[in-house]
Amino acid sequence: MAATRRLAAILAADVAGYSRLMGGDEEGTLERLKALRRELVDPKLAEHHGRIVKTTGDGLLVEFASVVDAVRCAVAVQQAMPERNTEVGTDNRIELRIGINLGDVIVEGDDLYGDGVNIAARIEALADPGGVFISNTVHDHVRDRLPFVFEDLGEQQVKNIARPVRIYRVRSTLTHPDAIAPGSPLSRNAGEGAERQRREAGEGSPALPLPDKPSIAVLPFANMSGDPGQEYFVDGMVEEIITALSRIRWLFVIARNSTFTYKGQAIDVKQVGRELGVRYVLEGSVRKAGSRVRITAQLIDAITGTHLWADRFDGSLADVFELQDKVAVSVAGVIEPALQAAEMRRSAARPTTDLSAYDLYLRAVAVFYPITQERIFAALGSLGQAIAIVPDYGPALSYAAICHLYIATNGWAEEPDTNCRKAVDLARRALVVAGNDPRVLANATFVLALLGEDIGTMIGLVDRALALNPSFAQGWNLSGAIRLFAGEHDLAIEHAETALRLSPLERIGLPVLTIGTAYFFQRRFDEAVPKLLLAIQDDPGFPSAYRALAACYAHIGHLDEARAVVEKLRAITALVVPSDLPFRNPEDRQLFLSGLRLAIGEGP
Repeated sequence: MAATRRLAAILAADVAGYSRLMGGDEEGTLERLKALRRELVDPKLAEHHGRIVKTTGDGLLVEFASVVDAVRCAVAVQQAMPERNTEVGTDNRIELRIGINLGDVIVEGDDLYGDGVNIAARIEALADPGGVFISNTVHDHVRDRLPFVFEDLGEQQVKNIARPVRIYRVRSTLTHPDAIAPGSPLSRNAGEGAERQRREAGEGSPALPLPDKPSIAVLPFANMSGDPGQEYFVDGMVEEIITALSRIRWLFVIARNSTFTYKGQAIDVKQVGRELGVRYVLEGSVRKAGSRVRITAQLIDAITGTHLWADRFDGSLADVFELQDKVAVSVAGVIEPALQAAEMRRSAARPTTDLSAYDLYLRAVAVFYPITQERIFAALGSLGQAIAIVPDYGPALSYAAICHLYIATNGWAEEPDTNCRKAVDLARRALVVAGNDPRVLANATFVLALLGEDIGTMIGLVDRALALNPSFAQGWNLSGAIRLFAGEHDLAIEHAETALRLSPLERIGLPVLTIGTAYFFQRRFDEAVPKLLLAIQDDPGFPSAYRALAACYAHIGHLDEARAVVEKLRAITALVVPSDLPFRNPEDRQLFLSGLRLAIGEGP
């Protein structure tokens, strides 16, 4: 018998931070959830003709015949939640995430199956606490029927769904949705106009909850040129920066249509942060003089008003589009580590009793550099806790793989083969869940490349990471190392230099190690030595640079210097000459090993 199908609007909802709430007060949380269902959620579902398909401990799956009713219901519930939380402490507040999709579903008894259901669940997982996220199919049906602002969050790759899904965030801007007649021709533009009028009248909007991940809004840049004809260039610059930042998968970026409602207005950064629900704001200006242009930008913490970073970019208007691209990539490349550093400081200030998988991941990254045996084991401990909370957390899996890799290859393991197997397993698990996250792709690929996987395949994967985010400094960094393994010395140098140019304030140990080792393989020994010394200065506890420098000194006849380097190497590891090297070119391996043997007095 053929399956029965029908078109349905599917609403998926769950409680943000449910495990944390249950861990803190299991009985109290259950009682509050029951009261929430009884007093708010179930009555609203009935009022808007929703049918509960199934429930989980903290979630609901609901079917609506009308997609307009589904969105109205979701917004009505979320609008009522702040009032319910007014007398509740921050750590005990129940906040819902809601995702809605319109699609074809398979009907089996009272249950529903299929991609129409799965996409709703995936969208809900991306939603902010207190937020309503919808798919493009929902947006197409309701955008001219409801008085809400729909923020375009772009296409998102969601788990187990072949094609990316365009997602919108719903923000109510006029009155309670139940007061709006069905089919009312209030467009998104009308909603934005009301938002602008209210802001200009000084009324402001209620503060939106912050997303689970770092969030940023890029405001329209000020045109300081005195030439209205340059507005196109200024606006284009901001669009390019928003596009570049949107490629950073761990970052929540507000769409242009929302930030440009602030164009031409005096800006209060803290108010912008509250109205758009973001922690960080990027603002800037453009000044033209003749054929030259200067672009300035500054990154601000919208919660505290603290300036985190500022820079300027100078160029020629001869090719404005090339200049826009250059600035956008540079800004994104510098902002990424600046934001991550800010997030790590924020996480470090949180009590250890209230750590999410994301906080544990940030703490691991914070201790990862400079690389030492103690730091790598400490990072691995935090990453293990993060993976225990979220087993398919790609960033934690990929960094844990690197930890096991370094433990095995730097002589810090009791059973190196065990750590190698764990590194490979974690890297492969990370690739399975990586999707379009360039950080996860690059980290996992680096591990597998160093441990001997097919180098052509690894190059293809790291190139994919760079295509997803061309301003990803760490991706260029790891790509340089992988090119070094492959024997592509010129490309290794080029990619490592790109990493340094994109993020000049990050740690430079690995990129200069890559450049120095590439010079070594090219027999440019005099150029290799200062790079390798710089790598040791930046990462004094990491053995790889000592090995390369000792080999380099030995080949140019500086045996006393080579032996002194080996003595320093022995202080951090007993593994002076590795049994396995990642270099695929036999001549590279031979040059490296013969230099190390000369350095320890074994002869060529």
